[in-house]
Amino acid sequence: MTIYGITGASGQLGRLTTEALVQRVSPEQLVLITRSPGTLAEYGARGIEVRAGDFNDADSLRAAFAGIDRLLIISTDRVGDRLEGHRRAIAAAKDAGVSHLLYTSVPEPTPENPAGVVPDHAATEQAMRESGLGWTFLRNALYAEGQLGTIEQAAASGQLVTNAGDGKNAYVTRADCARAAVAALVQGPGNASYDITGPAALSTADLAALAAGLRGSAVEVVDVSDEAYVQGLVEHGLPEPIAELLASFGTATRLGFLSTVSTAVADLTGTPPAPLSSLVPGAQPR
Repeated sequence: MTIYGITGASGQLGRLTTEALVQRVSPEQLVLITRSPGTLAEYGARGIEVRAGDFNDADSLRAAFAGIDRLLIISTDRVGDRLEGHRRAIAAAKDAGVSHLLYTSVPEPTPENPAGVVPDHAATEQAMRESGLGWTFLRNALYAEGQLGTIEQAAASGQLVTNAGDGKNAYVTRADCARAAVAALVQGPGNASYDITGPAALSTADLAALAAGLRGSAVEVVDVSDEAYVQGLVEHGLPEPIAELLASFGTATRLGFLSTVSTAVADLTGTPPAPLSSLVPGAQPR
């Protein structure tokens, strides 16, 4: 019997992945790993084993990964300060006898990609390649859910301020990322990487059109420089490091690093991904 594990199981993607996985395998085949097992008590009540595992504690990870055959490592959210934890998890998985690792990465994790998350993901992928274990990279596009605030703010103000220029983004829903992860976890082949994207690449003009549908009138796209975008976010209360990280995604979009549309979700799951517009009430598909 194959045993599947999920780290970060108490997060949004972790919970969605868990719900999708229990539709495919029996509860006794699933192990959920989290720093706070109490937050997943409802899964324990459903016969799923929940274990404590902290990416800062190698011993806890080795114990948490014991007996697991295929392990999904959901990247932690400490951007710029998570690589050592990821490396610790990879080493612990090898020590525990895990045979195959899956990891939630980012599109085009190359030195040329200016998105601020790229160095962590690229180095984690490299560590997995060098581990001697089987690996699968799930290179998730930006979450569609993350654009809802932008759309709502644009609808309220009549302007969508961006540093993305004419670039496009293949936004994908968390639910589709979860479905793809489960398919790769259960049936995926040997070493492989997948671009997990939505069905289309959208521009800021497309987002403005969705916002206009909510507003009931046109929404203007206001293009600004990277520096002006950061300054505007800081003036609205965001810490400068977070503002710079958000701006880096706009830069990456403008330069074309996030525009690839793939068929991976449909290929893996048999069902096409949902458009961003499906999350916006009254919007037309885009």
